[in-house]
Amino acid sequence: MKKLTTGLLVLVLTSSLAVANAQQKKDTIKTKEIEGVVVTALGIKREKRSLGYSTTEVKGDQVSNVPVANVSDALAGQVAGLNITQSGTMGGSANVVIRGIKSLTSSNQALIVVDGTPINNDTFNQANMGSGGGGYDYANGMADINPNDIESVNVLKGAAASALYGSRGMNGVVMITTKKGKKSRKIGVEFNSSVTIGTVDKSTLPKYQHEYGGGTNGNSFYKVYPDGTPDINGDGIADNNIVSTYNDSSFGSRFDPNLLVYNWDSQYPGLPGYLKPTPWVAGKDPNMIWNTSTTYQNSIAFSAGNEKGKYRVGYTNFYQQGALINSEIKKNTLDFSADYNFTDKLNVFTNISYINTRGKGRVYTGYESRNPMQGFRGWWNMSVDMDKQRQAYELTGKNMTWNLQDWEEQTVGYTDNYFFNRNQNYETDDRNRYFGNVGLNYKFTDWLNFMGRYTFDTFDDLREERVAKGSSDQGRLSNGGKGEYYVMMQKVYEMNYDGIFNINKDLGGDFNLNGNIGFNLRRNKRYGMSVVTNAGLKVAGLYSITNSAEPLTEKNLLDFDNTKSNLGLFAQASLGYKNMLFVDGSYRRDRSSTLPSNKRSYGYYSLSGSFVFSELLKSKDKINFGKVRLNYAEVGNDTDPYNLRNTYIFNPGFDGAFNAGASTISKNPELGPERLKELEAGLEMGFFRNRLSFDVSLYKQKTEDLITPTDISGGSGFTKMWVNAGNIENKGIEARLTVVPIKTTDFTWEVTANWSKNKSIVTHINGDNDFLPLAKMWNVTSGAKLGESTGTIRGTNFVYLNGERVVGDDGAYLISDNPQEVIGDAVPKWRGSIMNTLRYKNFSLSFLIDMKKGGDVYSQDMAFGLLSGLYEETAGLNDLGNPIRNTLANGGGVILPGVKADGTPNDIRASFTNVNNPYGYNRAPEAMHVYDGSFVKLRNVTLSYKLPKEMLGNTFIESLTFSVIGRNLWIIHKNLPYSDPESMMSAGNAIGFQNGAHPTYREIGASVKVEF
Repeated sequence: MKKLTTGLLVLVLTSSLAVANAQQKKDTIKTKEIEGVVVTALGIKREKRSLGYSTTEVKGDQVSNVPVANVSDALAGQVAGLNITQSGTMGGSANVVIRGIKSLTSSNQALIVVDGTPINNDTFNQANMGSGGGGYDYANGMADINPNDIESVNVLKGAAASALYGSRGMNGVVMITTKKGKKSRKIGVEFNSSVTIGTVDKSTLPKYQHEYGGGTNGNSFYKVYPDGTPDINGDGIADNNIVSTYNDSSFGSRFDPNLLVYNWDSQYPGLPGYLKPTPWVAGKDPNMIWNTSTTYQNSIAFSAGNEKGKYRVGYTNFYQQGALINSEIKKNTLDFSADYNFTDKLNVFTNISYINTRGKGRVYTGYESRNPMQGFRGWWNMSVDMDKQRQAYELTGKNMTWNLQDWEEQTVGYTDNYFFNRNQNYETDDRNRYFGNVGLNYKFTDWLNFMGRYTFDTFDDLREERVAKGSSDQGRLSNGGKGEYYVMMQKVYEMNYDGIFNINKDLGGDFNLNGNIGFNLRRNKRYGMSVVTNAGLKVAGLYSITNSAEPLTEKNLLDFDNTKSNLGLFAQASLGYKNMLFVDGSYRRDRSSTLPSNKRSYGYYSLSGSFVFSELLKSKDKINFGKVRLNYAEVGNDTDPYNLRNTYIFNPGFDGAFNAGASTISKNPELGPERLKELEAGLEMGFFRNRLSFDVSLYKQKTEDLITPTDISGGSGFTKMWVNAGNIENKGIEARLTVVPIKTTDFTWEVTANWSKNKSIVTHINGDNDFLPLAKMWNVTSGAKLGESTGTIRGTNFVYLNGERVVGDDGAYLISDNPQEVIGDAVPKWRGSIMNTLRYKNFSLSFLIDMKKGGDVYSQDMAFGLLSGLYEETAGLNDLGNPIRNTLANGGGVILPGVKADGTPNDIRASFTNVNNPYGYNRAPEAMHVYDGSFVKLRNVTLSYKLPKEMLGNTFIESLTFSVIGRNLWIIHKNLPYSDPESMMSAGNAIGFQNGAHPTYREIGASVKVEF
C-alpha cells in the first residue's frame, strides 16, 4: 500500500507542478480565491485571512452530489483531520471525530451546528453495542440534516477555533450553512431528483468452503447407539444419516452427492420433504440474501426576495429500500428560512426545519442471533440451503429453522430461519424533529450591532422492537422463544439563548478592531421511558405491553429524566493592522450544573495571530498569497448529569412491594472539569494566481483530568468510581494541497489532496492502574494504556524468538503467558485523500480516492469463522496436495510459518481435523485475528452535463443539469479479509472491534437538477 499511495502522490504532484508552471503565463482567467469570508464559531462571519487557526470549507455541491442517508457519509475524505467512520448499515450512525480521541467517557464527536443552531448528535443506542453487544443502530442526529439544503460546510478543527462554544467545542465544530433566498422579485424554483441502485461489494462478504458439512470433529450425523436409536423413519433400524442440526459449525463430514441423508428439511413434519432423504451436498450459501438497495431522493425549493427581505422554503422526500427484506427508511424534510429588514437598523431572521423519519427493519449489529451476519460470519452449517429456508418460511409462515436442538422435540437452537427473522423479528421507529432559530440584528452604529438569538433542537422518538413467539432464545430479556415486545419513548431537547454585541471598527492609522462580547444560556433535557414484556407474550403476533405473559416487574421498566444547564459569558477581539497582521484573543467562562459547586465555574481562553506576509511582496506573479498563523488555547469539559452524589435507585412497586438499590459505580462530589490545552501553528500559501496552493497545520494538544470510572475495591460496595483519572496527548499534522495543472477556456483540471497524521498517547493515569478500558469483546480489550495509544488493543499474543513466531510440539503457535499483552493499535497512522475535478465545456467529472494507513481491527468474525470451519482457508489442499482436514496419518494438516523452540524453521504439521484447529479462536492467540485496517477506496464519482443556455432558448428553464453518480464504487486495497475495515457496530468511543459486520454497498445512479 505504501508504494501505491506514494506513487499516486508523486505522479499527481510532479505532473501538476510541471504543467502549472508551463501554463501560468498563458492563464489570464481569474482563478478561485483561497481567501474570502467564512462562518466561524457562534455563526460569526470573518475574513479567512484574519484567522489565526485552521478551518476548511467544503462547498454544498460536494456534499449533495450523491444522495446519502447521513450527511456525514458525504464528508468522508473531504477534510484533513476529520475522521468519519460509518456503521455500514442502512440508516446507521457515524463517528465524526476531529484530531483524535480527547476524552474516554464523554463524547469525542465534533459539535454539529446548522445556521447557528447546535444539533444533538447522540444515538441513544444500547450502551454495549460499541463493544460487540447486540442492538439496533438507530443513527445519530446528523442523519436528520438535509444535504440538498447545504450551501457550505466549514470545519473548525482546533481549540482556538471553537473556544467560543465552551465545553462542547472541545472536539471541534462542523459548521453547516444552509441555502437562503436571494434578492429577486421573480420566484426562483429549484428541483432535484436522484435515484441510486446499490449492489453488495463481494470483497466485503465471506468466501465459504463448500466441501464439508456441519460438525465439530469430522462427523455431521447423530451417533448410533446399540439400542437401535436414533430411528427417524420408524423402520426399527438405527439411522446413521440423520444430520445433527443443533451443531452450528462446519467441521463435519465431507460432502458426497451419492450419500442420502435426513437433513433439517427432512426432519419437519410440516414440510413436503419430511422423512425424504436428500443428497449430502453443500447448500446455496448465505451470500444469496443480499438484494439490491434503492434510494430515491426528490426535493423542490422556492425562493424570492427584495431589498427588504428574502425567503426560501424547501421540501425533500427521501426513500431508501434496504438490501435486506422488510427494510426501509422514509424521510420527509420541510425547511424554511427568511430575513426581513424592518428598518435600516433592525433585521429579523429565522431558520426552521422539520424532519419526520420512519424506519422499519433496521439491521441488528454485534453478537446476537437477530443479526444475520453473526451466524453467516461465525456459526453456520454449510449443508443448509438458503433457498430451502426461504421456501420453508413461505410455505408455513413459521420458524422452520435448520438449527433444531433435537429432531424429535424440534425446539429452536441458536439461529432462526433467516426469512422468519427478517419478517417477524423486526423494529420500527418514528422520529419527529424540529430545529432552528429565530433572532434579530440591531445596528446601533456603522461599527456596533447586537444579535439576539433563540435556537432550539427537539425531537420525540418512538422505538418498537419485536421478537415473535417460536424464535430462538433472544431479545432484551431471555424468554426462550416465548416472544417479546419492547417500546421506548423519549423526548430530547436543547434550547440556547444567545446575546452578542459585534464590533467592527476602523481605528485609524491602518488599524481595525473586530470583536464580540456576549452570553450563552443552554438547557438540555431528555426524558421518557422504556418497557419490555415479561416472560414472553400471551398471544402470538400481538405486540402490546398489555399482552405480557406475566405481570411486569422492576426489571421490565425504566424511566429517565435528565436535565443539564450551562451559562457561558464570553468575549473575543481581533486587532488588525493594514489587513495583513492580526492578533486575536478570546475568553469564556462557563458555569455547569453537572459539576460540584466549588468547581462549577471554570474559564478558558485562546490567543492567536496571523501574518499575511505576501502583502510585503512587490510582485505577486509567483507568490500571490502567504500567511503564517500561531495559536494557543485552553478549553474545558464537564460531565453528564448526576455523577456527583450517590443516591438510591427506586424501583417500581408491584403488588404492594417497593424496593430501592444502588448503582455499582460510585459518584464523586469532588469531580473537576476536563481540561484541553492546544498549541497550533500553520502556513497557507498560493502560487501562480492560486494554480498551486497549500495549507499545513501542526498541533499538539493535551487533555488533563479525564473523567472516567476506574476500578476500586469491592469492599466499598461499589466496583468503580468516577474520578479525574489521567491525561491524553494528541499531536499531529494536517495538510491540504490544491493544484490546477491545466486551465484553458474550455478545459480545467483541479486536484486537491488531503493528508493528516495524529498520534495519541496516554501520558498519565492516576492510581495503580496503567490501562483505562473503553470496550471489551470476550477476552480482548480496547482502551487507553499508559505510555501507549488511546486505541490500544490487548489480548493473548504469539511467542516470538528473534522476531519469528514460535510453534509448539503440536505444530500450533505458542500463546504468550500474559492474557493482556498489547496486540494492536486501532488509531490510524495517517489518512489521506485525492479529489480530482475535470471540466470540459459543459461537462464535469469529479472523483475522490480516500486512503487510510493503519488502524488495527480485532475481528471476532474471523476468530469464530476460522474456528467453525466456514471460510475457504479451513478447507482445500495443503502443501502435500492432500485435504488439510485429513488426519496427520493420512497426510493432512498444515505447517505454520515460524520457528520451533530451538529456532530452526518449523516443519511440524499441525492437525486440522476439528474446531480446535490452529487458525481459530480456541487454539490461536488473539493477535492472530488482529488485522491491519488500511484501505484505498474510490469513494465518490460524479459525471455531469449542464445544458448550454442557448439550447434552453426562451424557455422558462434557466438551468438543467444531468448527472451520473456513484458511491463506494471500489475498494482498491484492503488487508482485512471478507469485510470493510471501516465497518463498525455503532457510533461511540470504542474502536478497533468488528463482530457481525455488515457488507459495504456500491451505489450507482443518476440525478437531474432544474432551476426555473
